[in-house]
Amino acid sequence: MKLRDLEVLTVAPPAPGWGGRYWIFVKLTTDDGIHGWGECYASSVGPAAMEAVIRDVFARHMEGTSAENIEMMYRRAYSSGFTQRPDLTVMGAFSGLEMACWDIVGKARGRPVWALLGGMMNPRVRSYTYLYPEPGQDAGEFWVNPDWQAEAAAKCVAQGFTAVKFDPAGPYTIRGGHEPAQRDIARSVAFCRAIREAVGDRADLLFGTHGQFSTPGAIRLGRAIEPFDPLWYEEPIPPDNLPEFAEVARAVRIPLATGERLTTKTEFGALLRLGGVKILQPALGRVGGIWEARKIAAMAEVYNAQMAPHLYAGPVEWAANIHLAAAIPNLLIAETIQTGGAFHLRLIRNAIRWEAGEIVVPDAPGLGIEIDEELARAHPFTGTGLHLEMQEAPCSYGAPNRFAGGAPRD
Repeated sequence: MKLRDLEVLTVAPPAPGWGGRYWIFVKLTTDDGIHGWGECYASSVGPAAMEAVIRDVFARHMEGTSAENIEMMYRRAYSSGFTQRPDLTVMGAFSGLEMACWDIVGKARGRPVWALLGGMMNPRVRSYTYLYPEPGQDAGEFWVNPDWQAEAAAKCVAQGFTAVKFDPAGPYTIRGGHEPAQRDIARSVAFCRAIREAVGDRADLLFGTHGQFSTPGAIRLGRAIEPFDPLWYEEPIPPDNLPEFAEVARAVRIPLATGERLTTKTEFGALLRLGGVKILQPALGRVGGIWEARKIAAMAEVYNAQMAPHLYAGPVEWAANIHLAAAIPNLLIAETIQTGGAFHLRLIRNAIRWEAGEIVVPDAPGLGIEIDEELARAHPFTGTGLHLEMQEAPCSYGAPNRFAGGAPRD
């Protein structure tokens, strides 16, 4: 069961593109003909450069090794170049390759991945979705209109969702944390009020931000939305300053969640030791893979923290999230895209089912999915942008800030 061949597919989801501009899938094949799929969620270099990193990591640390030797291959990649420290790009490449190894091992043993991680804890996984505009709806208006988002929230709850996430708080800039504009605070309060009125006590509110505020700014905004009792306040400050999360947590009575931009147990361990964050959101295609995320979940137990795997990617990372979620005792909730994502589901031949707010954990061997390679190859990425991007212009304190949502622009 030695790793022999690697293929990389960079797939662009069709409009509206929920899940990012592109998804990087890897297909590993062993010398005895078993293949496995993984997904690399990393966006700091373009897909061509990322493919080169993936191929280098595979050739240097994994090729010719048994797919079972995941810990050994992780230690090689983590230590590469005399580092032994978190490296976003290298670990992003390894994460997808590692997922594919689990898929291979599960298929070879005839068991789902969750069975190899400790067995079944959660046969159904509670899920949440961002609020997205309807086809044909003005997306630019949707992202800033509390009434439209409240209507979308009510529809999601009618489908069975018991939690919805929304993101009204202003621009994500390359400039680090900023003070929110008064209009952005007012809009955030209006969103919380309208959505709470629309869903009542039938669903939790998940307040999304992406590291855009200074510590005082995060506190001001957090205090403004406290009356609506969100389940979490997500990544309100930049992820490169972990101690400041504790400062925000001491001042705001909403649980903090973070982790989609962190990599390896090293960064999550520091976050837990510093205190303040009790909801961890690893992206399995970036954090170091399934085994590394399982270790993070175990560490979180010690701190009475819960796991909420992040997903703004394709269906292979989604499948990996589900197997992790099935096996851990401290699961809070897992992200999905709508009820699974139309193109996501087509790519995996509808192998995962979503029912009444929950994901039904698959019991087929490996990750329980097979990629429709013909469909994947029919949607190659040909653009120049990164998977996700931040704006250079600073927050405006005069003109309204308008967030463009998670849809690709090219």
